[in-house]
Amino acid sequence: MSGKLPVQSAVSAGGIVWRRDANGGIEVVLCGRRTDGEMLWALPKGTPDPGESYDAAARREVEEETGLRVELGEKVGTIDYWFVANGARYHKYVHHWLMRPLGGDVSQHDAEFDEVRWVPAGEALRMLTYPNERAILERALSRIEAAR
Repeated sequence: MSGKLPVQSAVSAGGIVWRRDANGGIEVVLCGRRTDGEMLWALPKGTPDPGESYDAAARREVEEETGLRVELGEKVGTIDYWFVANGARYHKYVHHWLMRPLGGDVSQHDAEFDEVRWVPAGEALRMLTYPNERAILERALSRIEAAR
């Protein structure tokens, strides 16, 4: 046996939920989970159900994970990364869309996260745990500002 793990692909879809605060600044929703005593901060995302389109999965997953009803906007892009689980090495692709809140409340988020909150954009860039999520948020913020 070579000792190499089998490689599999995985896909998720999610979004950058954003709004303007009273002063016109941008706020985004971050999802936090306590891991080994530290908070891991991420953008909401999840796996499509069989036959579900990526954009439909993004909206559904964001609504479940954040407690917000959202409107799907333009696609921002896709990030990818590698991880090992269940005896395999996975190459995961995560598709992201801009999303606007239509209603709901972050206090109604599902049990997957310990905390979900609105955060000013600059603070969100500092809080996000993963560099590739910071990069997709930067891209999203550029698009929001360009559309102003």
